[in-house]
Amino acid sequence: MKSTFKTRILIYFSVIIAIFTVGIIVFEQQQIKKERTDGFVRMLDNITVVIDNYLTCNNIPHENNVQEIAKLLRYMPPELRVTIIDLRGNVLFDNKIVDDNEMDNRLSRPEIQNAVANGYGTNIRFSDTQGVDYLYYAKLFDGKYLIRPALPYDLELRSFINATNSFAYYILLFFVICVLLMFYFLNRFSKAIRQLRDLSLSVKRGLSIPASFKFADNEVGEMSADIIENYTLLRENRAKLAMEREKLLQHFHYSEEGIAIFSKNRKQIYANSHFLQYLNAIIETPVIAAERIFSDAKFDDFVDFLNTNPRTENIFTERIRSNNKIYNVRIIIFDDESFEFYISDITQAEKTRILKQEMTNNIAHELRTPVTSIRGYLETVLSRYDSDQNDAIYRFMDRAYVQTLRLSELIQDISMLTKIEEASDLFELEPIQMKPLLEELQSDLSEKLKEKSCNYVVDVNENVVIYGSRTLLYSIFRNLTENAIAYAGEQVTIVIRCYMENESTYYFEFYDTGQGIEERHLVRIFERFYRINEGRTRNTGGSGLGLSIVKNAILFHKGSIVAKNRAEGGLSFLMTFPKKGIG
Repeated sequence: MKSTFKTRILIYFSVIIAIFTVGIIVFEQQQIKKERTDGFVRMLDNITVVIDNYLTCNNIPHENNVQEIAKLLRYMPPELRVTIIDLRGNVLFDNKIVDDNEMDNRLSRPEIQNAVANGYGTNIRFSDTQGVDYLYYAKLFDGKYLIRPALPYDLELRSFINATNSFAYYILLFFVICVLLMFYFLNRFSKAIRQLRDLSLSVKRGLSIPASFKFADNEVGEMSADIIENYTLLRENRAKLAMEREKLLQHFHYSEEGIAIFSKNRKQIYANSHFLQYLNAIIETPVIAAERIFSDAKFDDFVDFLNTNPRTENIFTERIRSNNKIYNVRIIIFDDESFEFYISDITQAEKTRILKQEMTNNIAHELRTPVTSIRGYLETVLSRYDSDQNDAIYRFMDRAYVQTLRLSELIQDISMLTKIEEASDLFELEPIQMKPLLEELQSDLSEKLKEKSCNYVVDVNENVVIYGSRTLLYSIFRNLTENAIAYAGEQVTIVIRCYMENESTYYFEFYDTGQGIEERHLVRIFERFYRINEGRTRNTGGSGLGLSIVKNAILFHKGSIVAKNRAEGGLSFLMTFPKKGIG
């Protein structure tokens, strides 16, 4: 049966405490044994000194004086063995040996060798002559002879040396107390762990946590409460996420765009019906799997974009023509390297755009010659007309001339749009320093600025250089400035600033401190001929193409533009221009 967490912890810590306890006992016993052995050796050392003093004081020779030495030994332990040995190892006296044949040379004995070398020596070993274990102690005197007392190393002596004391019992008692305390605290901890396990199982099975559930009053209980809180938030967020996912899938399903989502390894995650429909129409062969998009030659540019590493942008858009239809295809790569494909049918919108463009271009082309002739005739008549004779006729002719000038500007703006869209290669490209260009524009419009008491601010560094068309860059900021002068109001401030740059892009802002426009107009102000109101155009002039020229000129430079109302008042245009220019 699988052991419980409590059992394992109890066994592990019991073993650790037991090893620690045994280690302390063994160490302490060794210290006690050493101290008691040293004390016993000191006793034998005293015996050697007593024997030497007795022999010296009584002038007793060391050889063959058994009776004299025996007198002294009567006052000592009866089991004491005393041996006197010369420096050659010969036994001069031994109170335990009767037969001289047993008195072999003792020089090889460890205690004798240590005594000769160091002055004293000890050893415990079995005596062949006596047949018992002895604790020997030998000491050198006067550099002439050695006295070696010894006592049997029997049970009594071992009991004396190895005698236990109360310390071992205290250690064992300490071990038992530690185990009991560990069992007590482990039991409390195990209870909290069981609660945490039950909580985990409830969460795993999707069961709700009872309101009566009481957490343990410790760190595990706090941790369990945190888990419940986080789990509740997670479950709520998961439900919200599932709802949002369902909304998103419904949006994808009913969207008129073809949408497909792929994983990093280019496996389909989701594809709506329109995506497969458009994919079949483009590839012209039956397609079942959305992954077919990666193997068709018409999508090679998108595959190359996916394979680019490192890439500077995460979005790539391209138009594909197939079977007299035009499709706008866009890929967006996310941070985790998954990506989305969008396919939309823009055939009708493109045809409408082209039709409007052609109609505008044809009107401009047809009007250019007669308008130029009318303008010339009016200029000639007005230059020769005597305004003092017929003031009314002169005023009418002057108004006709002004309207002719407006019509000429309109035709000129249409021609500019046509050139940008259809003959963009005719624009000369070069590095343009933006600060001198904007200061030139300020000088050119100084009279108009003065009429409206406008303050014109250029906040652009000298090192801001855009590679592009000087004509178009000048046109962008002139149109924006003229619009601000015409519509923002009087005594406003007009600011052009380069507020940020990175390795690849300049970020410009053009804004005024005027009255701004209604939010509903912001998304349409870049359309051709779109006017916020007709009265404005009749009163203030303008062709209605200025902002359309601005947008197309910025797109020509591979940039972008958006408009928004400022919180402080006025209208703001945010623009980007790539540093690397047009390529």
